[in-house]
Amino acid sequence: MAVQSKTTSAPFVTAPSSEISNVYREGIVAGLLGAATIALWFLILDIFSARIFYTPSLLGSALFHRGIALDRPETLSVSFEMVLLYTWVHGMVFCVIGGLASKLLALAERNLDLGFGILLLFVVFEFGFVGAAFIFAEPVLHALTWPAILIGNLMAAAVMAAYFSRRRPGLTIEP
Repeated sequence: MAVQSKTTSAPFVTAPSSEISNVYREGIVAGLLGAATIALWFLILDIFSARIFYTPSLLGSALFHRGIALDRPETLSVSFEMVLLYTWVHGMVFCVIGGLASKLLALAERNLDLGFGILLLFVVFEFGFVGAAFIFAEPVLHALTWPAILIGNLMAAAVMAAYFSRRRPGLTIEP
């Protein structure tokens, strides 16, 4: 009795696993750099306003306590539990965004026609975030001011873009 195995088709793999790991590693590093940039920006603003860690505490309260005490944010006391929880979630979200950006840039390296569309997607995503904040997080915008949020996000995007441009020097984006 003989057993025959007919495996004629190879699995569909477009890149070696080490290349895929490098893409996502780049994304995680870029995301952490972006999250750290925003955290540092708001730490500086909090220091100048004499309320250290106020911003992540406020955002953590808005996220985890569903807006309790956001009707009078100036009375909110700093909670280090909220600071740590928010910082963790913020870092994870940026790691996901960085991973997605890194994967899209890897696709743009293979197909140059995608580059401008991906750049346009990033711009729409950035301003979509600010627009969504205007709609869904109005009390937070009153406490933090939207220009500070916009500047922080633009600085994070610039840091991430600088990191990606150093990691992918051959990538060109043309309309």
